[in-house]
Amino acid sequence: MLKSRKKTGATRTPVGAIHKVVGLFAGIGGVERGLSRSGHETLLFCENEPAAMAVLSHRFPGIDLHDDVRSLRGLPDGTTLVVAGFPCQDLSQAGTTKGLTGSRSGLVGEVFRLIEAHRTPWLLLENVPFMLQLGRGEAMNVITERLEDLGYRWAYRVVDSRAFGLPQRRRRVYLVASLEDDPRNVLFADEAGARSEPELNGHPVACGFYWTEGLRGLGWAVDAVPTLKGGSTIGIPSPPAIWLPDGRVVTPDIRDAERLQGFTPGWTSAAEKVAKKGARWKLVGNAVSVPAAAWVGRRMRKPGALLDFETFSLQDSRRWPAAAWNVGNGRVGVAASEWPVERVAPSLETFLKHDPAPLSARATGGFLGRARQAKLRFPKGFLTALESHLDRVAQ
Repeated sequence: MLKSRKKTGATRTPVGAIHKVVGLFAGIGGVERGLSRSGHETLLFCENEPAAMAVLSHRFPGIDLHDDVRSLRGLPDGTTLVVAGFPCQDLSQAGTTKGLTGSRSGLVGEVFRLIEAHRTPWLLLENVPFMLQLGRGEAMNVITERLEDLGYRWAYRVVDSRAFGLPQRRRRVYLVASLEDDPRNVLFADEAGARSEPELNGHPVACGFYWTEGLRGLGWAVDAVPTLKGGSTIGIPSPPAIWLPDGRVVTPDIRDAERLQGFTPGWTSAAEKVAKKGARWKLVGNAVSVPAAAWVGRRMRKPGALLDFETFSLQDSRRWPAAAWNVGNGRVGVAASEWPVERVAPSLETFLKHDPAPLSARATGGFLGRARQAKLRFPKGFLTALESHLDRVAQ
C-alpha cells in the first residue's frame, strides 16, 4: 500500500501535458533527447563527468548545467518530471555489485531528496536489469519502498532496445512513478509480444560478440551487437566485435556506435576537447537509447489504455520479475514482454555506414587464448574464422 503524503508545493500536471524536465546523471542526454522528440522541455542537466559535460554543452546550448547532484539545493520552478539514469557501476554484473551501498549507485538517494522537497509529480528512472536481482532483490526493494513512502504510484518494465529498430540487444529497466496519475498507462499500453532469439544457420548474417570475454561467455548476438558498455571484464571501455558474413572480424566505428544508441553520428565529438577519443566509447556505452526514451515520452504525452496483461502477486521481494507495478493496491508482477513495440530494423551488416576496423591481432589472440581454455560451445566455423582473421591481421 502507498502512504498518504501532504502534497504542499507539488505542481499539478494534467494527463498528457508537456513536461518540464530535470535530467540528473544526464550523461550525454539520451533520455532528454528522446523526451524532446515528444515535445517535452529540459530545464536543467546535472552531470559531473567532464567529457559528458562537454557533449551536453555542445548539444544542448542554453540549458543550465550543474556539476554535482549532491550540491544541487533544489529543482527549478515548474519542474514536473525528474529523470535519472543513475550510475549503474555498483549494480551491473560488469561493475562492483555493491548495490545501493556503493559510492556511485547510492547517489539515487539524492534523487529522492530532491523530489521529496519539490513534490515532483513524475519520475523516470533507468538502469540495468541486474538491479532486480542484486542483493537478492534488496536494491529494488529499497527504491520501491522509498517511492511508496513518498506517495508515488510506480510501474517498471524491462525493455529491449531492439524493439525500436536498433540492432543492439540492450535490456534496461524503465521505472515511471507519479503522485497523481497512473504510470501503467505509460509503460503498459503497448505490447508487441515476446521475440525468440534468432538462430544462426550457417553464417548468413553478421553476429556480435564481446572480444574481451571468451572464457565464461560471449555476449553472442545474431544480427545485432551485444549491449554497448561503458566498461568491460578487462576494465576498459571497448566496442564489441562483429563477425561479418564474408569472414572478416571487425569493430564498429564510434559514429555507428552512436547510431546504435539512436544518436546522430558524431554526437559525442565534443568530448575530444577535454578527453581522449576512447572516452567516447564509455559515454556511448553508458547512455540511454534515444528511441526508448522517445517511446516513454510519447506515452506521457498521450497515455494509452492499460492492456489486459496476466498479473500475479509479489509475495517475495527477493524475486523481482521483468515487469511490475504498485498503484495503491500492493505490488503486482506483470507478464509483459520486453518488446512493447516492434520497429523494423535493418540487418546489422547494412546498418553499419562507416568503415569498421579489423579486430587487432592482440585482441584476437587474447580472445582465442581464452576460448581454447573455455568449456563453451561456439557457433560452427566461428573459431576457425577467428584463426584465419588472426593470420591476416598478424601479417
